[in-house]
Amino acid sequence: MANPVPLQDKEQTLELDRWLKNQAKTVKKPLNIAIILGSFNGFFLIAQCWMLAQVLNATAIEHKSIVTVWGYLASMVGVFIVRAILNYASQRFTFEAAARLRTELRARLFNHINKLGPAWSREQRSGARATELVDGVEALEKYFSLYLPQRQLAIIIPVAILVFVFPFDWVSGLILAITAPLLPVFMIIIGSQTEKLNRSQWRSLTRMGAHFFDMIEGLTTLKLFNAAQREARFIGQIAEDYRLQTMKVLRVAFLSSMVLEFFAAISIAMVAVYVGFRLMYADIHYLNGIFVLLLAPEFYLPLRSMGTQFHARMDALGAVEPIIELLNTPVPSAHHGEVELCLKQAPNITFSDLVFAYPQRDPVICGVSLNLPAGSRTAIIGVSGAGKSTLGQLLLGFLSPTQGDIMINTKPLTQISPNSWYQHVSWLPQNPTLFHGTIEENIALSPRVQGHDEALHQAIKDAHALDFIDRLPHGVQTVVGDRGQGLSGGEIQRIALARAFYKNAPVVLLDEPSASLDPHSERLITDAIARLSVGRTLLTIAHRLTTIEQSDQIVVLEGGKIIEQGSPDALMSLNGAYAQRYHEYCGAGL
Repeated sequence: MANPVPLQDKEQTLELDRWLKNQAKTVKKPLNIAIILGSFNGFFLIAQCWMLAQVLNATAIEHKSIVTVWGYLASMVGVFIVRAILNYASQRFTFEAAARLRTELRARLFNHINKLGPAWSREQRSGARATELVDGVEALEKYFSLYLPQRQLAIIIPVAILVFVFPFDWVSGLILAITAPLLPVFMIIIGSQTEKLNRSQWRSLTRMGAHFFDMIEGLTTLKLFNAAQREARFIGQIAEDYRLQTMKVLRVAFLSSMVLEFFAAISIAMVAVYVGFRLMYADIHYLNGIFVLLLAPEFYLPLRSMGTQFHARMDALGAVEPIIELLNTPVPSAHHGEVELCLKQAPNITFSDLVFAYPQRDPVICGVSLNLPAGSRTAIIGVSGAGKSTLGQLLLGFLSPTQGDIMINTKPLTQISPNSWYQHVSWLPQNPTLFHGTIEENIALSPRVQGHDEALHQAIKDAHALDFIDRLPHGVQTVVGDRGQGLSGGEIQRIALARAFYKNAPVVLLDEPSASLDPHSERLITDAIARLSVGRTLLTIAHRLTTIEQSDQIVVLEGGKIIEQGSPDALMSLNGAYAQRYHEYCGAGL
């Protein structure tokens, strides 16, 4: 005997099913139209069976000429055409409903991920989220386009058939009415055992997608360390686990289909045997018997179809769980203001007693108070984990301070509209992202406007990117691959700098812009940054001292606290952490 489904799992299943039904309310009209068309199709089916029974009774039993039933035959052709049109229209409406829901759900997911921000995305596995957004949403389509309409038709059409069967043969109608509930009952009993299997299958698929995506991203590194074969074997093991989970689901699916077909066949056979005996003893008219026999298979067809689509429900329940979890992930409270910012010059930025801690962790930033004067150049240094990047993300608005404020002139950052703030900030991360497209598109990141070409050319020149771009086959119209495929690290960094020049924002945040570059590229980047900093409030997160030698003030972080702050000369005279780091840097010959 199968183990009963735990109460907690049943409640979770009901909650997931309820969520899916709530989503269907937004496309209630096309779904209802599809159900109405399907119902009319069922009524025309009954009429078709009646006309076919008239033809068979007249020609096979009463031995009349085919000419006498020509009207019925012509009507049957008309009914065939009408049913084909109704079936096509019904599928069109269900497809429209499912496609609209799929588009809206994907838009909601992307919008929610955008609200969660880069700080949240950085902690996620891209492959897992991609599986949820692509395969997971696709798995929901059949639930809305097939299962929901068929569930209604599985009630409407059999009831309509029973209404016509009972007047012709009440005993056959009673057999149909008694055996009909057996199909959904066994379908639910068997289907309930597939819920855990479907969820486990989706978890395996998500894990495989996440690991495979991670491996593709790091394929170059894996080859360098001769670890590609090992990871390939691991992927193979995950794929094998997914295959086994899929086969378990298929075994249950085939078992369910077999049970449904078995009970449907037995029920039809019971009606056929009963009608056959009654015809033999002349207890029923041939016309009535033929009509009932023709309707019996059609009576169970909607129920069998619902059994087939019941697996679409199981797939949807397995796929929707991580989607709901993603949508229920709370959005950071930071940066939901509505104040529109309009800066005509570089602002003064003040960090006031700033504290930040990730959930259930110790504080990363502990009481940082710092002033970035308008038009100044400030550098933050410290060991890995000191809180430098977190401080940058707080300034960008990706994270919300647990305590304290960030003031842009006299306005708290939390009161400023995010889009308005982003328009005034240029961010150059340690590993800039280039997209598949032309170099011009990667620099501008916006539609063409008046003076676009002149501004773009000047930005490229200021970033020292003109020389290598002119050497490319099509100049700024040269297409580069994802992540700047085809360009060197220094070239990618200079294109990212050209973005900052082109945007011409009054606030600039640099996250170690010269990391992992050769000396020549580093000199070009350093010179370009010096030019970029003029007239802007610039904050640099640095590991290499060559990028901060021209800073107006240097801030040394340790354990989320400021331990030293001042100009380079002043900090050198203190002979503290900065001076020690400077001597180590020079001694290493960096």
